[in-house]
Amino acid sequence: MGSEKLMKINIKESTLVKPSKPTPTKRIWSSNLDLIVGRIHLLTVYFYKPNGSSNFFDNKVMKEALSNVLVSFYPMAGRLARDEQGRIEVNCNGEGVLFVEAESDSCIDDFGDFTPCLELRKLIPSVETSGDISTFPLVIFQRVNYTLRPMELPYGTSS
Repeated sequence: MGSEKLMKINIKESTLVKPSKPTPTKRIWSSNLDLIVGRIHLLTVYFYKPNGSSNFFDNKVMKEALSNVLVSFYPMAGRLARDEQGRIEVNCNGEGVLFVEAESDSCIDDFGDFTPCLELRKLIPSVETSGDISTFPLVIFQRVNYTLRPMELPYGTSS
């Protein structure tokens, strides 16, 4: 983003979205491959152009849909834990996924050619992971409303 405008992301609200119905409470053993990868979030960012609908990517609609999806994908609403031998597993406890609502006055042109840089990292919500593994969500989403030119970039996710 060299000579481009510096991006400012203003976090409006962070909430935990839980499954809309009760889900199984159990622990799922991690594979050896899962154990090698380590404790990181795999990051992806998606950009969507508004379709003209008044509720396009509306936060309430998105949280409700996410809550419904988490019933089927309930392990995603859990947390990491350790078994008696110290092996990492998924504790399916329904604590929820992090949903961050943010806004920015940036637009797509401010991203230049999307060359990786620290400015683009601002699109990804951050989670404090220095504490116990049972304290941070497995999945995080951030929806950014671009106020200057809302037709450009209304959504970003991280998981």
